[in-house]
Amino acid sequence: MKTAIIGVGLIGGSFALSLRKFGLSNEILGVDSLARHSQKALELGLINKIVTLEQATDQADLIVLATPADTLPLLAVKVLNKIGNTQVVMDMGSIKTELCEVMAQHPARGRFVATHPMWGTEFSGPQAAVADGFTGRTVVICNREESDSDALQLVEQVYTTIGMPIKYMNGEEQDLHSAYISHISHITSFALALTVLEKEREEEHIFDLAGGGFESTVRLAKSSARTWAPIFMQNKYNVLDVLREHIHQLQIFRKLLEKEDEKGLVAVMEKANTIGRILP
Repeated sequence: MKTAIIGVGLIGGSFALSLRKFGLSNEILGVDSLARHSQKALELGLINKIVTLEQATDQADLIVLATPADTLPLLAVKVLNKIGNTQVVMDMGSIKTELCEVMAQHPARGRFVATHPMWGTEFSGPQAAVADGFTGRTVVICNREESDSDALQLVEQVYTTIGMPIKYMNGEEQDLHSAYISHISHITSFALALTVLEKEREEEHIFDLAGGGFESTVRLAKSSARTWAPIFMQNKYNVLDVLREHIHQLQIFRKLLEKEDEKGLVAVMEKANTIGRILP
């Protein structure tokens, strides 16, 4: 199988490594709007050849869209406009409602499979690619009934082979749950980093005194702003909903501290401890 990956950054590059490791593709073509990214991906052996978008749609059996969330609807339309009836297109973006709505009316909709692998790191670019990043992580496939059976089967086979359990949702469900599980975590991390930078003016103290708890909580604040701002904007209503609840929970902690209510603090923290039953 010949694969074209459009967007050879962290996600696209890591997917290329997975395809190589499991022998799923005999040639990987790379497309990226940044010449330095595609060149680095070639140097690192993530891809076999740098091509244009037109060459990718002409030559590839599987076309993977791994560009920022706000670019995907238009890019997907462009690609579907060019492909034949045996080629398969899949995306790896984290927001699905708008994308699936745009795709729904396209004559070649059946050749498209909407997916969201639930994995990433705080790093970006092809140099951040991780060979086993996806293994053991869940992938969400959205609106599967709108994809042709052979296209869906190919994408399912790829994800299963690289070790990803599959969940099926519609686009709206996916975006809602992503806001609860992923997007609020990033906002919290960005906000915590800003809080500490505002209150702790001496950088050496942050470096010297930061413990494991702070480091793990603030890790996501290193994530690319250019990647995450479009995600937040595209999923705005779900993010605002979960953000309101998060602020409410922070206010509960503040009020308990103001009232010196130690029993109340213990109670809310013990309630939070129950997350351990879900995430041991």
